[in-house]
Amino acid sequence: MDLSPLVVRRSPEEQTNLEALFVDIFEHRFRFNEVIGFRAESFAAEAAGLSFDMRPELIGSYLHSRLHGGVIATALDTVAGFALAAAVAEKYSHEPAEQIVARFGRFGTIDLRVDYLRQGIGRSFHARAKVVRLGGRIASVQMELKNDADQLIATGTGSYILS
Repeated sequence: MDLSPLVVRRSPEEQTNLEALFVDIFEHRFRFNEVIGFRAESFAAEAAGLSFDMRPELIGSYLHSRLHGGVIATALDTVAGFALAAAVAEKYSHEPAEQIVARFGRFGTIDLRVDYLRQGIGRSFHARAKVVRLGGRIASVQMELKNDADQLIATGTGSYILS
């Protein structure tokens, strides 16, 4: 797995532990993420990324074999959470991995806006997010979802509570 690392300010062992926890949490512990098949691609706080492959279970329109709109919204919301986790890990780089992970339990979506720009057609999809503002209690994130042909499928913006 070739993941862009978080900015390293903790020990190499602690960084490795944190990245392994990120993968475990976002790919497996959030069971719905596991059902969709999300894979962590980038830990970079300014461009966190997740990907997933198209499967029959994710089809929203059987006539056109396109991705369900709910899966698109979930991908955008999830990659935003992933970006926030990376940004918080960077902001609190003096804290051990377990303490950073404990902060994730207090995250929540306040508002999510999705703009569906194209049909969700492709073999795989890649979601990216950028934290626009990371406050003490509220954060703002911009997201996008592209297919394997690099076509922009949807964009999103979200507000999140951090505590």
